[in-house]
Amino acid sequence: MDLNLNRADYLQVGVTSQKTMKLLPASRHRATQKAVFKTLPGQKIARLELGGVLNTPQEKIFVAAGSEIRGFTKRGKQFLSFETNLTESIKAMHISGSDLFLSASYIYNHYCDCKDQHYYLSGDKINDVICLPVERLPSITPVLACQDRVLRVLQGSDVMYETEVPGPPTVLALHNGNGGDSGEDLLFGTSDGKLGLIQITTSKPIHKWEIRNEKKLGGILCVDSFDIVGDGVKDLLVGRDDGVVQVYSFDNTNEPVLRFDQMLSESVTSIQGGCVGKEGYDEIVVSTYSGWVTGLTTEPMHKESGPGEEVKINQEMQNKISNLRSELEHLQYKVLQEREKYQQSSQSSKAKSAVPSFSVNDKFTLNKDDASYSLILEVQTAIDNVLIQSDVPIDLLDVDKNSAVVSFSSCDSESNDNFLLATYRCQANTTRLELKIRSIEGQYGTLQAYVTPRIQPKTCQVRQYLIKPLSLHQRTHFIDHDRPMNTLTLTGQFSFAEVHSWVVFCLPEVPEKPPAGECVTFYFQNTFLDTQLESTYRKGEGVFKSDNISTISILKDVLSKEATKRKINLNISYEINEVSVKHTLKLIHPKLEYQLLLAKKVQLIDALKELQVHEGNTNFLIPEYRCILEEADHLQEEYKKQPAHLERLYGMITDLFIDKFKFKGTNVKTKVPLLLEILDSYDQNALIAFFEAA
Repeated sequence: MDLNLNRADYLQVGVTSQKTMKLLPASRHRATQKAVFKTLPGQKIARLELGGVLNTPQEKIFVAAGSEIRGFTKRGKQFLSFETNLTESIKAMHISGSDLFLSASYIYNHYCDCKDQHYYLSGDKINDVICLPVERLPSITPVLACQDRVLRVLQGSDVMYETEVPGPPTVLALHNGNGGDSGEDLLFGTSDGKLGLIQITTSKPIHKWEIRNEKKLGGILCVDSFDIVGDGVKDLLVGRDDGVVQVYSFDNTNEPVLRFDQMLSESVTSIQGGCVGKEGYDEIVVSTYSGWVTGLTTEPMHKESGPGEEVKINQEMQNKISNLRSELEHLQYKVLQEREKYQQSSQSSKAKSAVPSFSVNDKFTLNKDDASYSLILEVQTAIDNVLIQSDVPIDLLDVDKNSAVVSFSSCDSESNDNFLLATYRCQANTTRLELKIRSIEGQYGTLQAYVTPRIQPKTCQVRQYLIKPLSLHQRTHFIDHDRPMNTLTLTGQFSFAEVHSWVVFCLPEVPEKPPAGECVTFYFQNTFLDTQLESTYRKGEGVFKSDNISTISILKDVLSKEATKRKINLNISYEINEVSVKHTLKLIHPKLEYQLLLAKKVQLIDALKELQVHEGNTNFLIPEYRCILEEADHLQEEYKKQPAHLERLYGMITDLFIDKFKFKGTNVKTKVPLLLEILDSYDQNALIAFFEAA
């Protein structure tokens, strides 16, 4: 059964945060669900939840702004103002009866009737909080979605257990709105676009299913359960940060199946199933980043009608058009008046700087699949252009979804530290821009984005993103301890906070605050090469182990520099495992072999096409060449997507060669041309022999 939904835009409000739109319970089946009131402007609202007495319609409206919770009736009367006195702004909230669960960046609090009950300090940022349904289970079980790819299941103020999920979780929701059959089923969505279902039992988690993000869609910001298909089983509604709205139904084995998807032009911050536009017609209602409230409704666009009704509909349509025209004229007149007033005030001698403010929603994340960084910039109004400037060498990769025209300016990296200057000119009505960047490990600095929207007078916001020394490493929770490891040990008069700040400087995905305790261990995986790093440190000592000598070499150089800056005397010792070099070369081998073969095939395409034109067919070619011609478009597209991939691998092998001998106190830079000759006629055994003989 096909699901046909038609779009209807209802209204535009201000910029919205994640999970700040809800539909009130319907008074009867398929009745419209609306509340009509408006509060005065105030602090930005971070979350909105519905609450009420358990097992009754949840009609009370609770909002979190700053460190305060306010409660309203559905008629708009305020009945609660609760100042939590949290030192950080509230980021996530869940309400169940008289229980209130809140989280700021690192702090979780549980209140009952506005009285403090439990508290927990998380080791990494908390993105969302939820509690399993207390009316169905014997105990209160809150769950925290944390940035380090972990769900933490709490009991009181303690962690009962942790479970790893496949990406940083951004949103949690009860399956079917009530925890499913067991009351323990929990849905999670991640910032890299994965979706899953976990049963949170009292003793352990049971992973039920997971949807991988094969199509490289955006991160998940919101989910809801609602029967939009109309088969009596609740469907799963999903909203993503690239504007994609999806509907998943469940088959006989309770596995999700995609039934519908639609692309909106900006990120979907909230999603709900219900009835808003017209009584009797179910719909999916979404709110977007810039504040559009939009319905995807089951109401047909073109109604079947008899001749008498047609005249009535035409008359209705005419009236509607004429009303809209007069409203539009009035608005245009108002805009002209306000513009004149604004220009007069900004030109007067007493005028203060009248720079218009605008909101920018940005996200800079490392993609594990292709070891690239994704930079997403979203503005509440149309973007005119974005200038990208970097003081470190980086590659800009092609993004299919990106319709902006890019132009590069020449850079003088020696005199002014500019390695990249690129301008993206956006088409009209573009509010969201996605860029892909690949960095080189060991080269670190700052990437800056200058965002200029289409508003008058021209104004610009600058956003900065750190490219870290080990920028292609990603946090993981398990590593292979059987690999041959090289060890770097630092000792000296430094505090736990100081050594933690150095690790934050070197590696992505490390929480800025030092973790609780006297000692901590973090595991990382290189997303490009699959090598690994273990870092364990405490006051006065840091131990770093990796199966890649180059990782140890980068850490040694950067940490020495950082300690020298702070006038801290470091004692550095290292143990090099010779076997690790051969091991790293074997990890590089399949990638290098694939890239060399790809480059060779792409070089042959033009010559083979000429032969094809000359001969009129491809029957005379051997099967291998015929295959290259058949896949020509795909091969060229893949080669175009990965510029400098081969050079990058050559660079890593060269660094590995130099680093291996650097730890022995030998300078082998003069032998690099010979190494490049071996790489040009690549043979794995010859390369390993060269490393061992040199």
